[in-house]
Amino acid sequence: MAESETLVGDQLLGVEEDANLNEDQSMTDVQNPSNASESGSDSDSDTDDEAQARARIEVLETALNSNPTDYDSHIQYIKMLRKQGDIEKLSQARENMSSLFPLIPEIWREWAKDEITISSGSDAFSAVEKLYERGVSDYLSVPLWCEYLNFVQEHDPSVRECSASGISKARNLFERALTAAGLHVAEGHKIWELYREFEQAILFTIEETDSGAREKQIQRIRSLFHRQLSIPLADLKSTLPAYKAWEADNGSSNDGNKGELDGLSSHVVSVYQKALEMLSARDNFEENISKKDVDLEKLEKFMVGERFEDMLVHIMAYLKFEHSFGDPARIQILYERAIADFPVSSDLWIEYTQYLDKTFKTARIVRDAYYRATRNCHWVGELWVRYLLSLERSHGSEEELSTVFEKSVQCTFSSFDEYLNIFLTRVDGLRRRLCASTGVEDGVDYAVIRDIFQRASDYLSPHLNNTDSLLRMYSYWARLESKLGKDLIAARGVWESLLKNSGSMLEAWIGYIAWEIEMGHITEARSLYKRSYSKKFLGTGSERIIQDICHSWVRFEREYGALEHFDIAVQKVAPRLQELELFRLQQESQNASLATYESENHSTKNVREKRKPTSSSADEQSPAKRRKDMAQNLKKTNENDKSQAGHSAASSKAAKLDDKKSESSSQEAKPKPSKKSFDDQCTVFVSNLSRQATENDLRNFFADVGGVVAVRILKDKFTRKSRGLAYVDFSDDAHLNAAQEKNKQLLLGKRVSILKSDPKLGRKKVAEHSSIKSELGDDAKQINGAGKTDSQEASKERKEEQSKSSSLALDKDIQLKGRNTFAVPRNVKPLGRTTRFKPQSNEAKEQDDDENPKSNDEFRKMFIKK
Repeated sequence: MAESETLVGDQLLGVEEDANLNEDQSMTDVQNPSNASESGSDSDSDTDDEAQARARIEVLETALNSNPTDYDSHIQYIKMLRKQGDIEKLSQARENMSSLFPLIPEIWREWAKDEITISSGSDAFSAVEKLYERGVSDYLSVPLWCEYLNFVQEHDPSVRECSASGISKARNLFERALTAAGLHVAEGHKIWELYREFEQAILFTIEETDSGAREKQIQRIRSLFHRQLSIPLADLKSTLPAYKAWEADNGSSNDGNKGELDGLSSHVVSVYQKALEMLSARDNFEENISKKDVDLEKLEKFMVGERFEDMLVHIMAYLKFEHSFGDPARIQILYERAIADFPVSSDLWIEYTQYLDKTFKTARIVRDAYYRATRNCHWVGELWVRYLLSLERSHGSEEELSTVFEKSVQCTFSSFDEYLNIFLTRVDGLRRRLCASTGVEDGVDYAVIRDIFQRASDYLSPHLNNTDSLLRMYSYWARLESKLGKDLIAARGVWESLLKNSGSMLEAWIGYIAWEIEMGHITEARSLYKRSYSKKFLGTGSERIIQDICHSWVRFEREYGALEHFDIAVQKVAPRLQELELFRLQQESQNASLATYESENHSTKNVREKRKPTSSSADEQSPAKRRKDMAQNLKKTNENDKSQAGHSAASSKAAKLDDKKSESSSQEAKPKPSKKSFDDQCTVFVSNLSRQATENDLRNFFADVGGVVAVRILKDKFTRKSRGLAYVDFSDDAHLNAAQEKNKQLLLGKRVSILKSDPKLGRKKVAEHSSIKSELGDDAKQINGAGKTDSQEASKERKEEQSKSSSLALDKDIQLKGRNTFAVPRNVKPLGRTTRFKPQSNEAKEQDDDENPKSNDEFRKMFIKK
């Protein structure tokens, strides 16, 4: 057995010639010992190559075991096994690949040749014949058909001996080949020539004395010539001289030396000239789609290169041209040629099968086309749906329909809606059979439909939750449960299952209610309204949804219910509608105030400056606390100015000591923040944020950017609700810049504003304010140096300095930013106020002079009281 396998492997690879060469080499090595060492090294190299080949085969076997649908691995595995001559594994590998994929003609031709070489016995011919049959059914291939025809003539005893059964078998096979590829413009003439040669060989076997049989055979060959001359084939012009020569050899009066069309019947001349015109009109298309430069490796890998893209464009133009003539046979063969070049073009398969559905009434042709389409493009759900419909139109058996359906649901599609479409198509077919009273004959009952619905629900519900697609399936299921299944409880169970998964979807409740009304169950519909009107529905516009269902309940009771039912409905929905209206007004008020706040912020020159607070802790303080700190800072500023203007060095030290005490007391009164401090060096400030936004929402919003380190949502101290502002810290500047690109994008229905946080900007403002105070302090020192020690003069000078500091501050355009500006000192210009400070009247000044300065504690108590 091992010897026979080795011999077979040698025959496959032509190793006999290599053996002769090795023998000659051995003789040379004996004569020349130096060559012997080289021969030994070659032998070692061959051993290494075999080891590498075996290792490669093992790797491919492992890859195919883990992923049986890897097309490239199948191709490489078959090549390696054929090279090694491992016949058993090679045959099994080809069968495995054929069960998963259609094979290109080149693989079928290699397979058939190998089987012819290694097969022997009575079953050898039948096995190879089956291989050719399988091969010609995958793709259109004229060379494969020609090899099939030659194999039958050579190896089939009945055909070879020209017996009546053999001749009939061969003629039927030739006619099938002509139907499949006889109209192939570029290569179809090869089959016609083989057919004529076969018939000519039969003519030679007929005795000269049997004139009747000879004349009949001559007429058969003449008819083949006439048929071929009427078809636009590439060798049409060379076929005509061959025909005339054949007529001359068989006793015709035609003279081959006369004109091209002389001596021919008018019918032959007419069809020949028409065929020439058709060929001339198609020459340009045939030239464009010629496959001279096609790389067959790309076909084996199911890849489409630039060359193939160009061919597809030309083929589609060719198809459009053939459609204008409307010849179904010619259009079909052109589609088959396109499919052979582009086997994984789903658009081409869909167009081809649609044409067959409309044009051909033969069920077998359409079925075979869909079978091949789903094998080539098994990931296209539409092709499986059309396949099931085609089987139903051709009255396919329930077993065949079930088989195709089970294959389809095992495929991988790009969307779950494709799976749903296949499930519903199968249910449609079963429903039609049951309604037509043919389902019982096929052994189909409603339990099959219920099982398919349940399988669809188990698989699709997690993926299609809260979608119209799932609602459509459940609604269909419930209706069939009540109509065909005659089970009202089961139908309600279907609706309740939908509400369990998609209860936050208004359409589910409306559909359930509409079904109960359609069935005449008014009480059950009223119960559903009572359950649904108080529910919370998810998504945007939920308030409108609740309003719709409340109004729908009132309309329902107006049309179906009694007065007491109507009153109850109105009483139930009225508070709900009032609550929704109040919520709407609050939302409008918040939106209006937010719009006003944003317009005020946009009125300033530096947008980045106004949107960046110096620290997050200041934003987290309550409004009362901010007013308190503001008053303390202003009080300390005024006291410092007064102390510098009217006190000596000792009093200055005392004032500084008082300031320190005041600061320490304020620090003791102010609780220390427990939160982690941030430097905001790589931070964005997010505003116009939805109040419902959480930290996870912000992290998900910046998920595509990445690099999020921390998220800080600013909240009100007392209510702990979001203020619509947040800081987001990033790991580096690259992520920070990417985050700023998401400015003005939607987050929970609102366009958020995203700007870089700049802590230096806040320090610049503090430094500017300190410079103003230093200028005022220098002026006060100069006044004290002039020797004015009188208390009244000092008081007067202090007032002048205060007036001077106010004017200086106004010249500096110091603005207090924020909404609460009722307690702003007169020398600070509130935000948005453009009028200049107006001097006080003399009476007001005198009143201010008489007023004694207040201490820090007095000012604090007064401020807190307000």
